[in-house]
This record gives sequence, C-alpha cells and structure tokens, in this order.
Amino acid sequence: MNPYASMADDTFVNLNLNTEMPLPQQRETVLEFFGRVQKSYPSMRNFFARETGDFVLEEDKDQPAYRWMSLETKRICSGFVNPPSIDEAMKQHFLALDLAPYMLSVSPLDCEAMDFLMGFDFAYKGNHDELVAEAFGSGSLMESLLSTPGSRALKFDPSITISLDETCRRQCRLSIETRTNAYQVRRNDFGEEPISVYFTVRQYGSQAHDSSLSATFNELREAAETLLQEHVVEQVLKPLAAAISRR
Repeated sequence: MNPYASMADDTFVNLNLNTEMPLPQQRETVLEFFGRVQKSYPSMRNFFARETGDFVLEEDKDQPAYRWMSLETKRICSGFVNPPSIDEAMKQHFLALDLAPYMLSVSPLDCEAMDFLMGFDFAYKGNHDELVAEAFGSGSLMESLLSTPGSRALKFDPSITISLDETCRRQCRLSIETRTNAYQVRRNDFGEEPISVYFTVRQYGSQAHDSSLSATFNELREAAETLLQEHVVEQVLKPLAAAISRR
C-alpha cells in the first residue's frame, strides 16, 4: 500500500537522472529505448515529442493513476502518479536505470545528479499563498507582516535545502509551490491548479565505476522515506491538509 495516498489529493514518485553529456537523440535509439519500456508496461502507448525536443511515453492521463517517462537532452525522467505502492513505482524507475547504461550509454561517471522525488498535490480553489501563510506563517517576522492592515498574502511558497553528509554531495530539498497570482486575488477568482509539496533527496556528482545506479537510487528512496516520516508528514502535510479542511 502507498502510505501517503490519504495525505493529499494526488501523490507522485519520480526519478530524475541528470547527465553531464547529452543523451543520444537518434530515432532508432530513442524508439528502441521506449519500445523496451513499453514491453514491460504495454499500457504506456502515448508517445510524442515536445517542441523542446524532449521525447515522452505515457499512459492515458485521464486515469486516477498513470505512468510516464521522458528523455530530455541531458536528463532521464520517470514518474508514477498515484502509484498503488512505492515499491511499484520503484520497479518502473529501476527499469529506466537498468536500461540507461546499455541503451543510452549512460555510465556512473556520466551522472551529474540523481533525484528521488515525492510530490503531493492538494486541491484548493482559493488564495494558495494565504492558505500556506496560515498553515506555516508563524514567527514574529511573518506574523508581523501578515498583520499589516489591508494586506493579503501574494507570494508565500517556502523552501529549504539541507545537506545530508559532510561533502554536501547528498542533499534534500523541501518546497511548497503555490499557483495564485495577483490578478486572481484582485478579482477573487481562483484557478483549479493545486498547491504542491515537493520533497527531493539528491545525490550530486559522478559515482564509482563499479557502482550501481539502481543501488544509489534505492539509498535515496530510503533516506527520503525516513525524513518524510520524521519531519514532513506531521510538520508539513498534515498542517496543510488541516488548513484546507478549515476553509
């Protein structure tokens, strides 16, 4: 079971692998890579190229849960929205990492950074920044500014990045992204886009020649889940959900 499914309207588990050198862009290589992915996940049948030159393979996005994968110039991305379990999402990401060395010529030396990212979308049709300020705006400076007569929060999307080792090569980042603009606040007419919480554990730099991309990614997953349970669920996800429920 996905232990985070009940904490937000949508959750997603992503892999990002950034490379130092450009990835192959030849037609045959790209199609062979995505063909191998589709062999494991036949329902991933929507293939297209963006104007930026990125290639994407995905399931139908009108489902409650769906998979996607993309090749950019110097990045491999893999995502699963509302996975039934974290392990199920990991299988998809491991496939991308296992295929990358022999189908895309990616080596541990070529690894610029690797991310394990968990995201949480909260549906709220109102002033996102005002809601986030209500949930997390405690503290003398924030409370003082927010208490200014006639003021309304227009931009409040906190983020923090910390190192997880002495070399600062392994880091984690927590960010809250709001999608309200001044025009919406002025008209009191708000969109349907969600408030998003992103939690990422990233490993920077090349890896040892005999290392495994999948093993490193699994380490990032374990570190992320520990930090989520110890610091994010109670201090971020539940307060945000509670603030929405009070509206």
